[in-house]
Amino acid sequence: MQWPSSVRKGVAQQPKPDMKVPMKNPAPLAAKPANIAFIGLGVMGGAMARHLGHAGHNLIIYNRTTARAEAWQAANADITVRVASSPADAAVGADVVITCVGNDDDLADVVLSPNGAFSTLRRGALFIDHTTVSARIARQIAVEGRDKELLCVDAPVTGGQSGVESGTLGIMCGGSVKAVDAARPVLEAYAKRVVHVGKSGAGQTAKMANQMCIAGAIAGLSEAIRFAQLAHLDLDKVFEAISAGAAQSWQMDNRFHTMARDEFDFGFAVDLMRKDLGLAMDEARTIGASVPLTALVDQFYVDIQAMGYGREDTSALIRRLPRRRGTK
Repeated sequence: MQWPSSVRKGVAQQPKPDMKVPMKNPAPLAAKPANIAFIGLGVMGGAMARHLGHAGHNLIIYNRTTARAEAWQAANADITVRVASSPADAAVGADVVITCVGNDDDLADVVLSPNGAFSTLRRGALFIDHTTVSARIARQIAVEGRDKELLCVDAPVTGGQSGVESGTLGIMCGGSVKAVDAARPVLEAYAKRVVHVGKSGAGQTAKMANQMCIAGAIAGLSEAIRFAQLAHLDLDKVFEAISAGAAQSWQMDNRFHTMARDEFDFGFAVDLMRKDLGLAMDEARTIGASVPLTALVDQFYVDIQAMGYGREDTSALIRRLPRRRGTK
């Protein structure tokens, strides 16, 4: 199996660089660093780009808000980087283009518009998208890339802000075997697990399933915590008793105590979850899947938005449940 020469050797997977503290044992530089254009420098994208720079790749960055790109450059003075003026400018001479933006329209704009990355990306290059979007736009991008023989991978992630900072994300990839194999050495700069789940669009569909599972787990955990509080149980003892059994989940391990304390500042916002659940329900209608629990939890999140907590993290779902008997 042949990878593009610029990424063939890949980057070391261990140790993972931590963006919050100086790296004591940084990963060795890639034998043949790739020229990587990174488009979208939000919480997730900014950290991913940082890992790629620490891994020795040559970075070109672009963000629609120029000030954010300049701030990223100033905050990462140890990384040599060029700030591009447009997605098309970023893609000039790139071996790899990576996007991490907001939604379908944002992605189409930075990739497929007349000034988008595909207008200048060289034939045979690699394109990776980390945005959580519809499977439809992922498939459209793959079709648009065929004429230029581009290797396209839809690669949404799971693990959140803490996962991207520690370089331990899980990534679900859609695309051809050749495309995903080419992407692995790049993705390993910030991922612990890279799974090829199927053809173009399959990565996005798998991410929808991931979000459905998270939403259901948070809804159940919310009710369990409030139930235990109203029953006047010692929550530490409840956690000790149930967290090692069949009820155990990542959400329980990481959010049980913070939800009980009304702490909801852990990254992934309610507003973003509603976007993701909307994508899942749209896809469910397309394929004829029944998702009543997803639809119900989505309506619970509508309540949270109406209460003014749309910017808090998804565990704020517990806010809609009364703390005391007889209250609303």
